Amino acid sequence: MAHFYALLKPPEAASVTKREMVQPIPAKGHKIGVIQLYPDPESVCCASCLKKSSCKIVRTKTKMMNILLEKGKAEDALSMFEQLIENGHIPSLITYTTLLACMTMLKRFEFIHPIISQVEKNGMNPDSVFFNAVINAFAESGNMEEAMKAFLKMKDNGYRASTSTYNTLIKGFGIAGHPEESMKLLEQMSLNGMAKPNLRSYNVLVRAWCSKGNITQAWNVVHKMIASGLKPDTVTYNTLATAYVQNGETKLAEEMISEMLSNNVQPNERTSCIISSGYCKEGKLRDSIRFINKMKGVKGRPNLVIFNSLIKGFLDNTDREGVDEVLRLMEEYGLKPDVITCSTIMNAWSAAGFMDKCQEIFDHMVKSGIKPDAHAYSILAKGYTRARKPEKAEEILNHMINTGLRPNVVMFTTVINGWCSTGNMECANKIFKNMCDYWVSPNLKTFETLIWGYGEAKQPWKSEEMLQMMEEFGVQPEESTFTLIAEAWQAAGVAKEVGRVLVSARNQALTDQRNSPEELPVVSSEDAYQKQLSNSSHSDMLLATNGVIGDSKGSGPSTIKSRLVLRDASETPWNTAAKSINAAQACRFGTRPPIICRKQSHGQPSLYSHLALSCTLVFLN
Repeated sequence: MAHFYALLKPPEAASVTKREMVQPIPAKGHKIGVIQLYPDPESVCCASCLKKSSCKIVRTKTKMMNILLEKGKAEDALSMFEQLIENGHIPSLITYTTLLACMTMLKRFEFIHPIISQVEKNGMNPDSVFFNAVINAFAESGNMEEAMKAFLKMKDNGYRASTSTYNTLIKGFGIAGHPEESMKLLEQMSLNGMAKPNLRSYNVLVRAWCSKGNITQAWNVVHKMIASGLKPDTVTYNTLATAYVQNGETKLAEEMISEMLSNNVQPNERTSCIISSGYCKEGKLRDSIRFINKMKGVKGRPNLVIFNSLIKGFLDNTDREGVDEVLRLMEEYGLKPDVITCSTIMNAWSAAGFMDKCQEIFDHMVKSGIKPDAHAYSILAKGYTRARKPEKAEEILNHMINTGLRPNVVMFTTVINGWCSTGNMECANKIFKNMCDYWVSPNLKTFETLIWGYGEAKQPWKSEEMLQMMEEFGVQPEESTFTLIAEAWQAAGVAKEVGRVLVSARNQALTDQRNSPEELPVVSSEDAYQKQLSNSSHSDMLLATNGVIGDSKGSGPSTIKSRLVLRDASETPWNTAAKSINAAQACRFGTRPPIICRKQSHGQPSLYSHLALSCTLVFLN
C-alpha cells in the first residue's frame, strides 16, 4: 500500500473539477391516478376480507410493507400494496397508515387526501397512529394549514397529542419557513404540561432557525434547552456547524469543538466532515489540514470524501506539497484510496502529458482491487488522444467493454477524434461503426468530429456526405456544422464550394430562428463562440475544452492561422489542464464530448516557448 501511495504523488500542478452531484430520481412507474387504493367490489375474492374480519394475508403483507419502509425501500412497499389490491384483498387501517407513510417518504403528497377519503369511505375509524401519519404527511409537504386541521381533528376525536406529534408540527413549520410558529408550539408544550418537550423538540427547532439563516435565534433555543435541564448533543452542534459553514464562517464552527468537549459531547465523523469541507469551500485548504490534524485526538475523523476534496483543492492550487500531506494523512488514518482518489491524480498526470504515470496509477488501481469506473477510462482515453496515440485510446475503449462497462457517446467520440487527429479516417469510421453496433447513438459532436477529420484528410466531399448520415440518425446540423464543411472545401482549394456551403449555413440559421421565434437564447461559453464563427474556425471551438496542441500536416497558411490553440498569452499549461479536466467531467455526465485538434500555431513562438518551459519544469520537479 505504501508503494501505491508513492504512485499517487501528483505533478507540480493540475486541476480537477468537482463531481456534481446527480439530481433525485422521481418515483418510478407511478403517476397520479394509476395507483388503485381499493379493489373493485367484484374483484374481492378473500372470504376474510368480505366478512370484514382480520385477514392473515393483509396482516402479513402490511408487516412486510413496514419492514421495507424501515429499510428505506418505499418503492418496494408500494409495489406490495398494489399486489395486495390486485389479489382481491381489502387493506386495513394499518395498511393505509403504512401506505401514507410510504407516499410521504416518496414525496407523493398528492395521495394524502385520496388515502384519507378512502379510509373514511370504508367506514374505518382513524386512530392516533393514522392521525399522526396524516399530520406528518402534511408537515413534510409544508402544508401546515392542513396539518393543523388534522391536529385539531385528532384532539376532537379524543386522542391526546404526544411529544412526537408536537415535534412533527414544529418540524413542519420549519419546513414551511415559519420557525416563529414552531417556537410558539414549543412554549405551548412547556406551559400545558401535557406533552413535555424532549431533546428532539429543541433540535428540530434549532434546525428550523438555522434553515431560516438566523443562528442567533438558534442559539437562544439552545439556551432554553439547557435551562430546561437538557444538554445539547452532537446533532445540536452539527446543525449549528452546518449553518456557520453555509454562512462562510467555518472558523466559528470549529470554535464550537471546545464547547462540545467541555460538555462531554464527542464530535463524530459528520462534525469533522462539516468543518473540513467548510474550509475547503472557503479555499482555506491549510486550515482544513490543520483541523484534521487537530481531530486526531478525538473520535470524530474525516472520511475519504473529505480527503478527496482536499486533493482536488490542492491540485487546483498547484500545491504538490499539500497533496503529499493529504496522502500521508490518509495513510495515518488507515484510509485506502478509492477510484475517485486515483482518478483525481490520474487526471493531473494526464493533463500534464505524463501518460506513463497515468497508466501506471491505473494499472496499480486495478491490481489493488479498486474497480475503475467510466470516468477513469475516460481520463486515459482522452489523455492518449491528446498525446496523439489513438491506438492506445482504442485499447482503453476495448478494455472498458471487456470489463462489462458500457461506453457512452463521449467515450466513442473521443477515440474517433484520436484517429481523426492522425488522419486515419478508416480507423475513425471503424470506431463509428462499433459505436452503432453497441446501440450508442452518435450526437452532433460525433458527426462534427468526422466532418473535421475528412477536412483534415482533404476529402471535403466526404465531410458533406455526413449531412445525409446525420439526417438518418435524426441529428440536426447547426451553423457550426456547415462552417466545418466550408473549411474542408477551403482547405482543398475549392473556393466556389465554400460560398455554397456558407449560404446553406445562413439558411440553416434562419430556419432555426423561425422554428423558435419566442425562445430566449441560452447564454453559455459555446453560444458565445457561435457568435464568433465568422472570425474563427471550428478548431478553436474544438480546442476550447482541452487546449491540446500538436503539429499540422498539409494545411494552408490561412487554415493554420485560424486554428490557434490558446486564446491569449496569459494562459498557462495549468489553465489548459483545468479546461481538459472540466471537459472530462462534462463527459461523465453526458454533455458534449472533448474534441482535440492537432493544429499548431506558427504565429506565436513565445507562447509555445512558455508552454514548453513550463512542462520542462514540471518534469524536472
